[in-house]
Amino acid sequence: MRLSVVDRGHEGRARLWVWFLDRRGGAPDVVRTLMHRPQFWGRVASDAFHQVLRGPSPWSVGDRELFAAYTSKLNQCPF
Repeated sequence: MRLSVVDRGHEGRARLWVWFLDRRGGAPDVVRTLMHRPQFWGRVASDAFHQVLRGPSPWSVGDRELFAAYTSKLNQCPF
């Protein structure tokens, strides 16, 4: 279940991006969430995700992306 505001509550550029992505097959849930109130959640989460997936690590970027994709599959969360 997702709050309706995350489906339709975007403003400005975010509204345009969500509209565009919906015309191309749908904006993924994670994109909708990150773009809704980016000053409160989106930028902080995006910075954290970037650090985890691209920051220093003994694992390659590809390994980390594979871990994320596999975890999403286990959680039945397509992206």
